Amino acid sequence: MSEKAGFFAVARALAGNPQILRLKPSLNLFLLNYLRKFKIREVGGNLILHSHLPPINSDAYGRFIDEHLRRRSEGPSHAQIGVTNACPQRCAYCYNRDRKGIPMDKNTILKTIDDLRRMGVFWLGLTGGEPLLNKDLVEITEKAANHCAVKLFTTGCTLTRRLASDLKSAGLFSVSVSLDDWREDIHDKTRGFPGAFRTALGAIETFKEIGDIHLGVSAVLSPPMIRASQTETFIDFLESLGIDEAWLSETKPSVRSYGKDDPVITEEERAELARLQDRRNRKSGLTVNYLAHFEGPEHFGCNAGHKMIYIDPFGDASPCVFAPMTFGNVARTPVREIWKEMRAVFSPGSSCFMNKNYGLLQEKAGGALPLSKKDSLAVLRDVDFGSPGRFFRLFYGKSVPFVRFSDQKNETEESRGERE
Repeated sequence: MSEKAGFFAVARALAGNPQILRLKPSLNLFLLNYLRKFKIREVGGNLILHSHLPPINSDAYGRFIDEHLRRRSEGPSHAQIGVTNACPQRCAYCYNRDRKGIPMDKNTILKTIDDLRRMGVFWLGLTGGEPLLNKDLVEITEKAANHCAVKLFTTGCTLTRRLASDLKSAGLFSVSVSLDDWREDIHDKTRGFPGAFRTALGAIETFKEIGDIHLGVSAVLSPPMIRASQTETFIDFLESLGIDEAWLSETKPSVRSYGKDDPVITEEERAELARLQDRRNRKSGLTVNYLAHFEGPEHFGCNAGHKMIYIDPFGDASPCVFAPMTFGNVARTPVREIWKEMRAVFSPGSSCFMNKNYGLLQEKAGGALPLSKKDSLAVLRDVDFGSPGRFFRLFYGKSVPFVRFSDQKNETEESRGERE
């Protein structure tokens, strides 16, 4: 879509959501400047900025503006659900590899989706394990697509043309196929699965043939790739695949094996990747969507447990997919109650919660992660969330919730964010 066409597309979307004009000017200016960092793509009638937000002409985007920006909902805006723990691949950094329990049944998943939507969720990621292995995935997608933007994360294992078509018909708006390197041998080794690379490329071709689904690659960048300045080479390869988006994140220290040997990139490395995103997005071609650009202090910051929730394949609720902490199980406790407790002890932060606090969590764990609810609450007493990202400093003004702990109660004090 040309820049001129993109401008008119944004104008039409804003005209369809006039309530955004009720926001204070500083917030609207922030949002406008953020929107300008991305090209708008029209895919299947959807106007898509990037896949971490709903299409800007969708009902889900209207809910974002009305419920979260205008009415300031205290519920989550984004959620991910692990619809199965089964997966043929064995990724060394997988955030689910140490999680255990009884897998959720279909009815628990469907009820949780309903509850999350009522709480304010307008963007829902379906993950796993390998979600394609859940025989009820099409029904789950159809349920979730009611007033939500639904994104699928998949390795591509077991994908068929029929299943891809059924997922599109069920309302899937975006899919990200896992691909971590342009070199077949390295990707297969990282994934612990011979043939993972070719499986991913096959899935990309299948979704391209089906058409009208926003198609991206979900890439987990290793610190060696980042530090060898190879990320742009990888992006060039992804662009050659003819996809819509490169969804990038770096490996996270969510499991003990990735809590050693300096697994976290530096702030300068994060900032350089953010600059790379902006530079690439000024060109034509695929959209680069770097998660830590979205969560950087200059934008939205980290909202684990404040606007984001993850329900793992066993029903355990965590602040995000990368945070190995448990606050309750949706099979036993209503997700609304779990969320209320979680949000009381989490505040918007200036950077990724796990990148900043993985040492504390692993020290408390002693053994395997994730932490129990009791240990999760205990470790949070030592967590420094930092100032919120710029968006939430503007959004809350001088009343930004900032959690402090005491043995008797949780105390809230004014954030230093706007004064720093």
